[in-house]
Amino acid sequence: MIHTAMNEFSTNHPDYTASPMSVCSAMSQGYIGYDLQNAIREELIGRGIYRSVCTVITQVTVDPYDEAFYTPTKIVGRIMNAEDAAAERKKGNYVVEVPGQGFRRVVASPNPVDIVEVDAIRTLTDAGHIVIACGGGGIPVLQQNNHLKGASGVIEKDLTAGKLAEQIDADELIILTSVEKVCLNHGKEDEEELDTISVEQAKQYMDEGHFGIYNMLPKFQASVGFIEKKEGRSALITSFDTLKDALKGKTGTVIE
Repeated sequence: MIHTAMNEFSTNHPDYTASPMSVCSAMSQGYIGYDLQNAIREELIGRGIYRSVCTVITQVTVDPYDEAFYTPTKIVGRIMNAEDAAAERKKGNYVVEVPGQGFRRVVASPNPVDIVEVDAIRTLTDAGHIVIACGGGGIPVLQQNNHLKGASGVIEKDLTAGKLAEQIDADELIILTSVEKVCLNHGKEDEEELDTISVEQAKQYMDEGHFGIYNMLPKFQASVGFIEKKEGRSALITSFDTLKDALKGKTGTVIE
C-alpha cells in the first residue's frame, strides 16, 4: 500500500523519487507494529497482565540467485489499464494481465534464508517480552560483504514465520488463517477435514496438489520445514476465532 502510494505520488510529481520497496516495507512494519503492539498492550493491561510489547523492524536475507527473481509471481499494487501497464514495463517492472480485471505489477517472492535480527528477537523473548517481528514476511535484503541491500520483492509470510520459529528454537509453530481446520478436496462434495497428521502425510497431500487452490500450500511448507529441523516439534493451523479451543486440542489441524 505504501509503495503504491509512493509510486502514484512520484508519477504526479516528477520532482520526487519514490522510495524503494524495501524502505516501504520497513515503513509498513513500523506503522502496523505500532498499532498492533499498543492494542496488545491495552488488552493485557485490561486483563491484569503487565508485560512489555515491542516491534522489531526485521530484515531477512535472500539468495540473489533465487529463481523467484527471474520469474516474479507475487501480485502487488493497484489494477492498471494497458497504458499504465506499458509505462510500468518501460521502468523495467514486470506486469501481468489478470483476466477480467486489468493489469497488475508482479515482484519476486524469494525464499527466506536468514533472519538478520534473530538474536535481538531471541533475547527479548527470553526476557519475557512479547515481540512483533517479521512483518509482511520481513524486508528482503541481499548480503553484500558488510552491507545489506534491500531487494525488490515480497517474501511469503508463512515461510518467514517458519524460519523465525526454527531460528529461535520454538517448540511449536502456530499459523492462523481463515479456516478452523485444513481440508482435503476443499469446496467439493468429498471435502475432508484434517485433525492430526504426520509430516509424511503432509508431504503426500502437498505432492497431490491439495493446497494450492486456497493458499494453504505455503503454510504446509513452513510447517514441514520447521518440524523436520528438530525432533519433537509440531505445528498447528487454525483460525483466530478457534485458537483457544485449538490450543486445548479441541479443533484445528496439527502436524507432528
